[in-house]
Amino acid sequence: MHNVVVGTSGTTADEVIAVARADARVEISADALAALAASRAIVDALAAKPEPVYGVSTGFGALATRHIGPDLRARLQRNIVRSHAAGMGPRVEREVVRALMFLRLKTLCSGHTGVRPETALTMAELLNAGITPLVHEYGSLGCSGDLAPLSHCALTLMGEGEAEGPDGQVRPAAELLAAHGITPVELREKEGLALLNGTDGMLGMLIMAIADLQRLYTSADITAAFSLEALLGTAKVLAPELHAIRPHPGQSVSAAQMASVLQGSGLTGHFQQDEAPRVQDAYSVRCAPQVAGAGRDTVAYARLVAERELAAAVDNPVVLLDDEGGGRVESNGNFHGAPVAYVLDFLAIAAADLGSIAERRTDRLLDKNRNHGLPPFLADDAGVDSGLMIAQYTQAALVSEMKRLAVPASVDSIPSSAMQEDHVSMGWSAARKLRTAVDALGKIIAVELYAATRAIELRHGLTPAPASVAAIAALRKAGVEGPGPDRFLAPDLAAAEAFVREGKLVSAVEEVTGPLV
Repeated sequence: MHNVVVGTSGTTADEVIAVARADARVEISADALAALAASRAIVDALAAKPEPVYGVSTGFGALATRHIGPDLRARLQRNIVRSHAAGMGPRVEREVVRALMFLRLKTLCSGHTGVRPETALTMAELLNAGITPLVHEYGSLGCSGDLAPLSHCALTLMGEGEAEGPDGQVRPAAELLAAHGITPVELREKEGLALLNGTDGMLGMLIMAIADLQRLYTSADITAAFSLEALLGTAKVLAPELHAIRPHPGQSVSAAQMASVLQGSGLTGHFQQDEAPRVQDAYSVRCAPQVAGAGRDTVAYARLVAERELAAAVDNPVVLLDDEGGGRVESNGNFHGAPVAYVLDFLAIAAADLGSIAERRTDRLLDKNRNHGLPPFLADDAGVDSGLMIAQYTQAALVSEMKRLAVPASVDSIPSSAMQEDHVSMGWSAARKLRTAVDALGKIIAVELYAATRAIELRHGLTPAPASVAAIAALRKAGVEGPGPDRFLAPDLAAAEAFVREGKLVSAVEEVTGPLV
């Protein structure tokens, strides 16, 4: 996708990702420019009246009781941006900042914020020039939206502060704008406030997390199938009629995908090989579709929330137009991040549980008392070789970290602005920890992939499923070595992680199974 056109009716998740991750070019539609002009006319008319209007001719937050005269209003709008650009800590990732800027532009183009068309056009110019404001980790309480992160973006729009250029170098924003022929914005009534008031940062991170988790849940179905195969488990538990009697849609999808991966396997169901024949597999194997499926359904709900937010105009106050061409400016609470914060936390919980069950399968593969005839730790010469012992330690450490990250941020609230803003969502914090959790989950799945594929290859005399054969061949081609004496494992694990994260595992399996979801 090379061009994204922003209109008055919101945007899509695919468009957000195209701008954030693929540097798609942004255009503003003619109807959006007309809506911007119409709402601006309402603000200008209200600004000319003697009565105070919040955000137009008053202070902000706890200072909203002061009426601001016309001679100070431009200064008021500059000052809110400067004072609110108070973030601290590490820089936020480029893709997050681009998503945040694009989503704020989406709301501006709704025609409910009262900014001038030229302000929105300048924000589009920044995105198209590849100029990325420096945004910091800490500063947002998720209400009134992501104030500090958005303020750092607005500061760049004004030609102040620092930003990263398309070459990756950090320079003064004024220099970068000048180098790209962009005129800094001189803010007018309400514009400073309109640039800051939104859930754009947490929403952008939610959208990218959903995309990443979709791929990881598919990858987890695949690695769970590999583990079942390596443990000589039974695929009978994946029968569609079993999952039809508990009709959670995600569960049925995961079971069907595992069954598809295992189609044609000569390893499944060899319970008779044990001295004490098994009646059923352990929960981590048998319940894989139930756990992954519940996570899939959680992702589906999060996507519904994200779609609603993508169609929203989040600002305070907002401009409401009437049928006669007039309108009014109304204060509201739509900037509160609770709807987004809840699902961000919910996803962190689901992701932690998926990581936990994957680690349990890995541990079972390595334990000679439970892996049904495989060597201890899948080692070449156990005792001389340690095999994958410490790879599982690393996986366990990641799982433990994910459990800590699953503690909800949205149940917290810390009052601010002299108790005017006395309940906040902490949605930005929920989003930041979810990003860390998603990264950890990719590593956990990679370790299971590494262990399960090695275990399958150690099942001499039995024929794996064609999908397993294809995945193992692609994994080895990607530089991840198979069974053998101990070696430096970190590079292999990093290569396995890249194989998962870049979608190569899913693609390799789909060559046999057809499309997976």
